[in-house]
Amino acid sequence: MMDLYLLRYFLAVVETGSFTRAADRVFVTQPTLSAGIKKLEAQVGQALFERTNRRVFLTDAGTRFLPRAKAILHECNMAIQALDEVASAPVLRIGILTTLSNRAVGNLLADFRKIDSKITIEVYDGTEQELTNRLEDRSLDYALSIHRGEDESKALPLFDEAYKFILPKDHALTSRTAVSAIDLVEVYMIVRSRCEVLSETSRYFTDKNIRPRLVYRTPNDSRAIAMVAAGIGGTLVPESLLNENVKAVTLTGFDYRRRLALFKPRYQLPKSLHPVAECFENHVLQSWGEKTKALD
Repeated sequence: MMDLYLLRYFLAVVETGSFTRAADRVFVTQPTLSAGIKKLEAQVGQALFERTNRRVFLTDAGTRFLPRAKAILHECNMAIQALDEVASAPVLRIGILTTLSNRAVGNLLADFRKIDSKITIEVYDGTEQELTNRLEDRSLDYALSIHRGEDESKALPLFDEAYKFILPKDHALTSRTAVSAIDLVEVYMIVRSRCEVLSETSRYFTDKNIRPRLVYRTPNDSRAIAMVAAGIGGTLVPESLLNENVKAVTLTGFDYRRRLALFKPRYQLPKSLHPVAECFENHVLQSWGEKTKALD
């Protein structure tokens, strides 16, 4: 019999592309996760991953196995959800895009709990793809993520924002309101590895034959901004991540924006959650709607 935890290990590796990050995701050590994947491969009789020094890829067998593994966990989550009809404190499972402002998300959820302090909120961080996968397998009810044109039956558009280049407050370029790629040729760069426009940012500089020196790469946005404030370098961030410790300038010709949305459940919520869900949707729309300045 196949253990469900092995399927969760398998999907964690698929979603993160790394045994190390997958182990962090499922809260086990890397050796434990590796042993679990080997056990799963032994059970199915085929290798599911090709491993390199830098990345992990699905084999043909792994690619065929992936939708079945998702379906199994999906059905298990459905069974668990069916038990939610019993009387208990409502639980709302919310996915949060890793690049959203910590302060803004904290304020949003704190204000929501003031409406009904009996609501239990479970929060999950993730990339766009990770949150999409969790919505699909019903391990999330809602997700705050990037809007890619989905209609309102799937996602409620909230607001959009520009990207700004941030520098240490004492940097010579902070006297300007805008800078170009050539102005940044001698500025050390900090890379936010979870940035949604990372490839567009790279292309912005390479198209102009500018290759700034990279001095730090991190998935942690707070750490990246702290390093900018410390004078280590500069980086590009969405406006909602700005704080008083850095100086923001416009990057001339970089016109990309991001729109956020509240992604709805991909399944019929238990009746006991209907009032809570409606309340949460209204709260998010009122707090983060198009004309709201809640993130300022």
